[in-house]
Amino acid sequence: MATGHYRSGADIGGTFTDVVLEGPTGRFSTKVLTTYSAPENAIIDGMQQVCEKAGVTPAVIGQVIHGTTLATNALIERRGAKTAFITTEGFRDTIEMRTESRFEQYDLNLKLPEPLIPRNRRYTLPERIDARGDVLRPLDTADIERLADELARAGYASIAVGFLHSYVNGSHERAVRDVLAARLPDAMVSLSSDVSPQMREYERFNTVCANAYIKPLMKSYLERLADRLGDADCRCPIFLMHSGGGIISIEAAAEFPVRLVESGPAGGAVFAATIAAQHGLDKVLSFDMGGTTAKICLIKDRTPKTARVFEVARSYRFKKGSGMPISIPVIDMVEIGAGGGSLAHVDALRQIRVGPESAGSEPGPACYGRGGERPAVTDADLVLGKLDPENFAGGSIALHPEQSRNALHAHIGDTLDMDATTAAFGLAEVVDENMANAARVHAVENGEDLSEYTMIAFGGAAPLHAARLCEKLGIDRCLIPPGAGVGSAIGFLQAPFSFEANRSVYMQMNAFEAERVTALFSEMENEAKAFVRRCDDSAEILTEYKAYMRYSGQGWEIPVVLSAEQVAAPSVDHYVSAFESEYSKLFGRTVDGLEIEVTVWSVNATTPPAPLDAVGDVSAQAAPQPAGHRQLFDPALGEAHDAAVCERADLDAGAVLPGPALITESETTVVVPSSRQAQTLADGCIDVHTRESAA
Repeated sequence: MATGHYRSGADIGGTFTDVVLEGPTGRFSTKVLTTYSAPENAIIDGMQQVCEKAGVTPAVIGQVIHGTTLATNALIERRGAKTAFITTEGFRDTIEMRTESRFEQYDLNLKLPEPLIPRNRRYTLPERIDARGDVLRPLDTADIERLADELARAGYASIAVGFLHSYVNGSHERAVRDVLAARLPDAMVSLSSDVSPQMREYERFNTVCANAYIKPLMKSYLERLADRLGDADCRCPIFLMHSGGGIISIEAAAEFPVRLVESGPAGGAVFAATIAAQHGLDKVLSFDMGGTTAKICLIKDRTPKTARVFEVARSYRFKKGSGMPISIPVIDMVEIGAGGGSLAHVDALRQIRVGPESAGSEPGPACYGRGGERPAVTDADLVLGKLDPENFAGGSIALHPEQSRNALHAHIGDTLDMDATTAAFGLAEVVDENMANAARVHAVENGEDLSEYTMIAFGGAAPLHAARLCEKLGIDRCLIPPGAGVGSAIGFLQAPFSFEANRSVYMQMNAFEAERVTALFSEMENEAKAFVRRCDDSAEILTEYKAYMRYSGQGWEIPVVLSAEQVAAPSVDHYVSAFESEYSKLFGRTVDGLEIEVTVWSVNATTPPAPLDAVGDVSAQAAPQPAGHRQLFDPALGEAHDAAVCERADLDAGAVLPGPALITESETTVVVPSSRQAQTLADGCIDVHTRESAA
């Protein structure tokens, strides 16, 4: 087999690491437990397994695309490098003061999250640039040199630099970088004008601090990964999935690791968007549930919703403003601590609580038999009959139902005077309601009615819970794609090479500068295309242009997509018309008499998506005789029923299987409750829908 015909996707999650291999002979995948101390070990292990399944060696792999939660976990767990922050004199406490908004208005004991960098590691320099980019107070090189000597004595591994209004004029930040490079050659330096050249100093400062904080960790990991792959005879280009749903080079990822914070979930959204396109679905709810977290994303017109700011490490569940804002292009999704490893307990009010704490892979849920004592969602799923203890993860992990029952008894049943099955029922209902509530909140915030949506579920745990979520949310139809258990890793292989460049240049429509707009878009387009060219220097590159606009006096903007003609020949009338059209779609009306303004401009450069074939219709036919039966607890009915068990590989296109039923495969299990039935579609998707809507 010629080298380069195969591509591999690797997704490191909080519990499992998923590895996929695609090539001329098909797609092969596996799940292995994540190795926290050296995450690259799990990737090598998984890669060897899929190569064995394909009958090839790692030498035939021509491209590795990787996504990871390591950056996110480092921020949440505060496991980054010793980092300093340099800012404008008088703005040392910006990242601690935040925006002074109260995300929980009536909580008198409200506690704000601690800043990523403590005050004694924050430094200032006398300088000032105004909002137009003019220098009000020059920066003295001698001041930088004195500070550099102080930082050298303190032994910082990484340094973040963020000056006021540097998104317009980054010359002062670059001057600091040059001095630090000369005097502290071993320290890594991050500039806010490079990492996040956008207005709003709190978000921008926090983003550059986060980038600097995780940069040594991620750079070291990526270097180790490249070395280990080389040792395994896999010497090929390595790319990383970024938070915006595209792919960047390993060099760009090492320089801007903050762009990897949502890389794994972004791959899942790309996977769901591809399935939506194949099936001609314009309104899709992407549901990705793994071992540690659940991710929910709205996909409209076959494109995931995106944002410019998102939060990690929220201290209050569902509360915007309670986390750490990261100002980078990102696929907009809700992520909550609800996965197979999420641990349950009974609180002081005798209520069952699930997550966000997770058993992960070390020790894992109680049923893993690796030392876990507290009940997790997987323990409840096992006791309720959703999982086969002899065939979990393709038989690679033996489950112990009795240990699950003991954990449920000890931590829930004894306290609430219920048996293990009832405790498991309560645990599963709580975690399902947590996820359903997150989906409801996300839909309301975006003005969407979920009853009009189709769910696409993937991740190792999602097919176990998807039908129950659909019941709670009033969704009639759910698709479980082939390879759902490793959906994010497959999404990596479907994602384009892309990069989004942003600039904050404030401009009101009554003072519109057409030439400046044209020059600005040209600069951003060259920057974005240059990043993509580093990944693929011969591919066609498509561009998308946006202006983030608002009425004067409003606090936040809405994205307005611009055509190539509107960029080449910008016109006030066209911009106003485009804004009012988008504003009306969101809010149902426009506002007369208010000036319109642009705060941020962006260009996204991307390679074209691969052509997709539409999925054909199939004729309904009876499913084959089940491989067996087992008791499956139906939460909607509150009792167990005898459920047919079928292997997914045994279901031909068109096969209809009424619930209650279980469809098993090596990486997950599809639960079909009594209210639903499943049908295998032409592309192998399992269509789980209400019996009333059956064709």
